[in-house]
Amino acid sequence: MEHRGSKNLVDTIIGILIILVLIILFVVPWTRRRHYAQENIRLTESVTSFDRGTASERDLTLALLKSGISHQAIFHDLYVKKTNGHFSQIDLVVATKVGIIVFEVKDYSGWIFGNGNHSQWTQVLAYGKQKYRFYNPIKQNNRHIMELRKQLRQFEKIPFYSVIVFDGDCELRDISFVPDGTFITKSYRVLDVVDNILNGNKPANYTDKQEIVRTLRKAVENGDNAETRILHAENVRDMLGQKRIFE
Repeated sequence: MEHRGSKNLVDTIIGILIILVLIILFVVPWTRRRHYAQENIRLTESVTSFDRGTASERDLTLALLKSGISHQAIFHDLYVKKTNGHFSQIDLVVATKVGIIVFEVKDYSGWIFGNGNHSQWTQVLAYGKQKYRFYNPIKQNNRHIMELRKQLRQFEKIPFYSVIVFDGDCELRDISFVPDGTFITKSYRVLDVVDNILNGNKPANYTDKQEIVRTLRKAVENGDNAETRILHAENVRDMLGQKRIFE
């Protein structure tokens, strides 16, 4: 009887140890991942909501927040009203001590070829068997900056920086003639670009920071209207003239 009791005790201890090992191997990491995910959601929602923009844009927002940039300085999915009543949609804007950084986020795979002076860039897939053209993102973001500058008089004297971020499984093969104040980067190096801008330029001469915040917030609020987003998408399609192409 004593031998059997000892064996039961040993079996119980082994069972407890197995349970503890399972908790350490599975439950603890799962709890940490869940906490990490919840913290990421909380951080992201301090700037934007998950029904705005793309996943790549929200990932960039989260990366900027984790780098130490205040949520009050980041503006996501802006709709800047133009003089003709249409809107210019901007992926992300960050107001910094050295000026305004305007981000254009592209989610592409394959090889990317582009020249800052050309209207079209090229995406190459399947080792050269498939080629697609897309509008030069440098020119695209410059248009965004131009429309944003029109919103306030003080923007005329404040530096603007254009950052084109390529997310996804793509490779920048041959990008040339990138103008001063413009940066092309893969997503994993975007914080290096931001550091370069912040550390390599003099403080901007802001006259009314609150006016800038109000203007950028209003542009974000414009996008809260679903009709505005639909109208903008229709205007873009009309500008591209896709309805007028017959193959």
